[in-house]
Amino acid sequence: MKLDIFRADLHQPEHAAAMLMLLDAYARDPAGGGDGLSEQAKAKLPRALADRPGVHVLLAFVEAQPAGLAICMEGFSTFAAAPLLNVHDFAVLPAHRGCGVGRALMKQVVALAESLGCCKVTLEVLEGNAPARALYQACGFADYALDPAWGKAMFMQRWLGE
Repeated sequence: MKLDIFRADLHQPEHAAAMLMLLDAYARDPAGGGDGLSEQAKAKLPRALADRPGVHVLLAFVEAQPAGLAICMEGFSTFAAAPLLNVHDFAVLPAHRGCGVGRALMKQVVALAESLGCCKVTLEVLEGNAPARALYQACGFADYALDPAWGKAMFMQRWLGE
């Protein structure tokens, strides 16, 4: 299996198209919510990500075909007084799962974070997504907790404008 992982340049139509295809496939997956990307999101997303500082998109290609992606965004740890890298979207097409693509892609995410001087890599994962949780744990991730007596951190959201 020929696996290539590289930083996408979303100003290049081929990279933008691969990112959209992979992200749409992820969005259609039950782990991604089950609905595809809206046409509005597809039209706006490549340029919006390309123009936003601190966004890094990694693409994984198997045999010259898109197979996986990681969309990462720089953040900052106040406790460590250092940058961090958040994996906002991480997906591997079903045909390429279990073949090492996810592990290799995450290895490149960690290398990117190290090259940026980040203190850590963060991500969110659904409780019921056992395969993703297993991959992340195998790559060294653990639930976030400061003091076990207070429990694990919980990811929450509030939509605006609705």
